[in-house]
Amino acid sequence: MNEAVPVRPAATVVLVRDGAWGLEVFMVVRHHKIDFASGALVFPGGSVDAGDYAIAADPALCGPATGLDERDRASRVAAVRETFEECGVLLARPHGSDEGLGARIGAKSQGRPFGEFIAAENLELALGALTPFAHWITPPILPKRFDTHFYIVAAPSDQIAIHDGLESVDSVWINPAHALAEADAGKYTLVFATRLNLQMLAQSPDAASAMAAARVRRIVCEARRAVVMDRVVVAHEHNGRRLVGAAETAHELDHFRQCHARFQRAQR
Repeated sequence: MNEAVPVRPAATVVLVRDGAWGLEVFMVVRHHKIDFASGALVFPGGSVDAGDYAIAADPALCGPATGLDERDRASRVAAVRETFEECGVLLARPHGSDEGLGARIGAKSQGRPFGEFIAAENLELALGALTPFAHWITPPILPKRFDTHFYIVAAPSDQIAIHDGLESVDSVWINPAHALAEADAGKYTLVFATRLNLQMLAQSPDAASAMAAARVRRIVCEARRAVVMDRVVVAHEHNGRRLVGAAETAHELDHFRQCHARFQRAQR
C-alpha cells in the first residue's frame, strides 16, 4: 500500500433540485488532463486550503454556524467556495438576512480572493444550509489521497449552475438512477465513491426527502479505508495489489471492480 501519500482535506457539494422526473443532482465532467478522476462525472468540490480556515475564523463571513468546530467550518467554507468556482452557484446570503442571492452575483467576483469578495459584497456564507451526506477517504492504492466530506444542499432557485470550462468540461442536471444507468452503458465514468453516493441518492424521490434522509443517517469513516455509512469494508486482489472499497453486496463489489477498471483506463 502507498502509505506515504499524504491525505489532503477536501469538500464536495451534492447540489439537488426537483425536476420533471423527480430528484436531480448537479454533476460535472472533469477535464481529461486533471490528475485526479480525470474524465469522470463528479460532484463539484476540491481541497480545503489555508484561505478557507481564515474565512472560517471570521464570524462576519460565516454567519450562524453553531455547533461546528474550526475544521468543520473550514470544510464547509471550502465546499461553498469550490461550488462557486466550479459551477457559479454561491451558497450565501446578504449579511444578517435570510434572502437569496441574484443570479448574476458571480459576475461581481471579478477574480478577487473569495474571502475578499464575500466581505466586499457584505455577504455571509450559508454554512448551516449544508447537511453532511457522506465521508470518504481515498484508499492507499491511489497516488493522490483525499479526506473528503460530502454535503447535500438544495440548489438556489435564482442561480444557474454551469461548468467552469477549466477543471470541468461539461455539466448536467441528472436523476441519480439515470446517471447510474448511463455509466453502466458506458456514457460516463464514475469513481467508486460517486457511484455509491448516487445509489444513496437514488433511494429518494425528491430533494426534500434526500436531505431529510441525510439528516438522520449515521456517517462513518475509517482513516485508512474507504468507508461510507454502515457499509462493510471488502477487498480483493487486482494485478497483485489490494483494492479496498465499501460494499454491502456482491453486486456492489462487482461494480467496484468495474469502476476501478474504468478509472485505471481513464488514467492511461
